[in-house]
Amino acid sequence: MNASSNDSTVVSSPEFSRGTGHSIARMVEPGGTLAPLQLEERRLIHREESVRLQSDAFRNIRTRLLGLAGEGNFVTLVVPVSPRSGGSFVARNLAAAFAFDEARTSLLLDCNLRYPEQHRALGVEAGHGGLIDYLEHPSLGIERILYHTGIPRLRLIPAGKARENSSEYFSSSRMRTVLDSLRSRYHDRYVFLDGPAIKGSPDARILADLADFVVVVAGYGRDTPGAISTAVANFEPGKLAGVVFNQAP
Repeated sequence: MNASSNDSTVVSSPEFSRGTGHSIARMVEPGGTLAPLQLEERRLIHREESVRLQSDAFRNIRTRLLGLAGEGNFVTLVVPVSPRSGGSFVARNLAAAFAFDEARTSLLLDCNLRYPEQHRALGVEAGHGGLIDYLEHPSLGIERILYHTGIPRLRLIPAGKARENSSEYFSSSRMRTVLDSLRSRYHDRYVFLDGPAIKGSPDARILADLADFVVVVAGYGRDTPGAISTAVANFEPGKLAGVVFNQAP
């Protein structure tokens, strides 16, 4: 696995409160935590030397986002320029990089409703459904669709049942309310949206309205400079955190 940022300027993050919050103290993995070898099999970073290069790349992106944000948590949308550029790979590893910090928690939402993969990649059995199931039936309860991942301080909300017309869900007031609630409930929680490819779908632009920052993923050797420029132009300059060149599909 490999990823690198196109922006070589890294802004140091501000000092956050290092106290352990109640939400972090309660976060345990009922099935135990995944070992480094298990994480590598799932193409996930960890703290050991064997993936140090990849881990440092995602830590640099984390530092960039924290520097841009100032104080307070935020919502980050991760979207690929085109399908198979590795947007989902970058989204889950960026979420994992934030979860490295014992004073922060990560929540990953799979918003790629046509091609959801985060539950499979993370080995999660989404028996209670996911995001779309909750948006359609709020009585389900948000806690039932928050799944453990085997990674300390990282939770997943899978996409749920596949839908063709996803835009109506993302543009709904309920979706905005859900995100506001997930973000504001715990000050130490950082939310990551794994979005669909920018090319060929309006969903990425709709989701960008719900996010504080957008990270665009370009497939190294796959997406041309022209395609990347066209993709980046879809987002407000103030929200665009940068472009990540990724070698993993």
